[in-house]
Amino acid sequence: MSDESINKLKIIQESLDNFNNINKPNIICVSKTFPISKLDGLIKAGHCHFGENKVQEAQDKWSEILNTNNDLKIHMIGKLQSNKAKKAVKIFNFIHSLDNSRLADACKKSEDELNKKISYFIQINIGNENQKSGLPKKDVKTFLKYCLDERKLNIIGLMVIPPNDNNTEKYFAEVSNLNDQLGLKDLSMGMSSDYKLALKYRATYLRIGSAILGPRNFTKWIFLSYYLLKE
Repeated sequence: MSDESINKLKIIQESLDNFNNINKPNIICVSKTFPISKLDGLIKAGHCHFGENKVQEAQDKWSEILNTNNDLKIHMIGKLQSNKAKKAVKIFNFIHSLDNSRLADACKKSEDELNKKISYFIQINIGNENQKSGLPKKDVKTFLKYCLDERKLNIIGLMVIPPNDNNTEKYFAEVSNLNDQLGLKDLSMGMSSDYKLALKYRATYLRIGSAILGPRNFTKWIFLSYYLLKE
């Protein structure tokens, strides 16, 4: 891989230094659809957080390298079906899309079977959009209590993908305040186009793809999605 992605990552990291955050946020390089060969330079440069949105793609891409690199942290940032929970718990260190009790139950069962604990974000549908996953704001507190008390899951924060309606700052502020009210320490918020705004509202995990890796090959992604849906 050329140094282009490494340089882009360094520029983003340097821009974070201009914010007065007590702790530097973690940058998740959203690597979905990119082969491991395209990520090799970043890995060798010491970057450790990578994000995927398909379980099978993550298994195919990361299983081998994870056997020799214990520093890598792989994040599930897409919708997760409960029947794939065991595979997800096995390959991922973080799941950002926990949003229903059936999935929480499946993740807990998988953790017990694999003797492995991972970290979770509860996904919130802050705009109540029908096409998006996530819990309505009013249901988050009850679900968090269920996950913590009944399932003993390690819930570390909320995750949000705000509506694309030019009110991003309003949604970020709302989710950040809710995160604080719930006593959660981490917040998965902000992507390539709005990560600086997310920092203003105390995001601790930024999900950045195209700003590091460049545009995706969407034709290839359509075929890949079709293949993965058949798994």
